Amino acid sequence: MELEQYFENAKGMGVLATADSEGKVDAAVYSRPHFMDAGIVAFIMPHRLTHHNLQSNPHAAYLFAEESSQTKGTRLFLTKIKEEQDPELIAKLRRGRHGKEDTQRFLVYFKIDKVLPLIGAGEDG
Repeated sequence: MELEQYFENAKGMGVLATADSEGKVDAAVYSRPHFMDAGIVAFIMPHRLTHHNLQSNPHAAYLFAEESSQTKGTRLFLTKIKEEQDPELIAKLRRGRHGKEDTQRFLVYFKIDKVLPLIGAGEDG
């Protein structure tokens, strides 16, 4: 199944993990990624710790656990490539209305470096 289709159909919970330039790690609950172009995903984020970390360290990992299983899901290893503040695009992409409406939000784009299942190293070992 294609990755974009997987995220359109799967229900579950996602966690985006980042680290600052000194290696201090943060993990935060995030909704499913927005697929922008081939191999490019984006997340909408407020200017909090996750966004702050990405200013000095572009690497992140997104873990998605399916709702009905403790072992099914996927992991995306990501590298930030750009970000923008386009209120109209962000409003169009938002799936829900979580958080304050007056919060400054960023659309952060990532290149997908690697995809692995939730558990295990994948087919290649």
